[in-house]
Amino acid sequence: MNGTAPAYGLWLLVLVNSAVFILFAFSFSKPVTTRDWRSFGAFSAFLVALFTEMYGFPLTIYLLSGWLQSRYPGVDFLSHDAGHLLEILFGWRANPHFGPFHLLSFVFIGGGFWLLSSAWKVLFAAQTSHTLAVTGPYAYIRHPQYAGFVLIMLGFLVQWPTILTLAMFPVLVFMYVRLARREAREVAAEFGEAYARYAARVPAFFPRPDVQHRDTTG
Repeated sequence: MNGTAPAYGLWLLVLVNSAVFILFAFSFSKPVTTRDWRSFGAFSAFLVALFTEMYGFPLTIYLLSGWLQSRYPGVDFLSHDAGHLLEILFGWRANPHFGPFHLLSFVFIGGGFWLLSSAWKVLFAAQTSHTLAVTGPYAYIRHPQYAGFVLIMLGFLVQWPTILTLAMFPVLVFMYVRLARREAREVAAEFGEAYARYAARVPAFFPRPDVQHRDTTG
């Protein structure tokens, strides 16, 4: 991970990567309401902060440079590979793109985008028919789209941790929990007993193995 050219100040890559992932997430989540746009906007800000440090200005590397150089004197921390800090900290010296944390990040990111996509299809159908969304991912958790955003952010944190995104992550999770609770109150007011039965059986964010998947709207 040393002897490579500096890999920062690449602002075009910051712009392109931010735009690609934001548009990709937009195509999966399709925000409509003010609440949708708020959650999507927070997610987009997280991505911009991430790619700014990944390709633009390595703030975390500079802030931790003294400690990093004293612990890992043979590493060129201005190379792109060294930005995968978890691989460095846990002793992975091969190509970090094939390291355990990088591969794990793909699982989280891919799972998050899958959750966004599959949840949107069910939610759109339910909104069109004015029914309660209880199938697909909604049969396992009540807020799969918020869970999807959190999974994607967690994946990027595992792949490329930075001080700024680590600080943003718990704030965004808290915001998503609040939005989910507000959404739950609105849906409960609309669907009444049907939603009460659904909420009693299906957890909010973490699936349970004992949940039986059946329609609860009847």
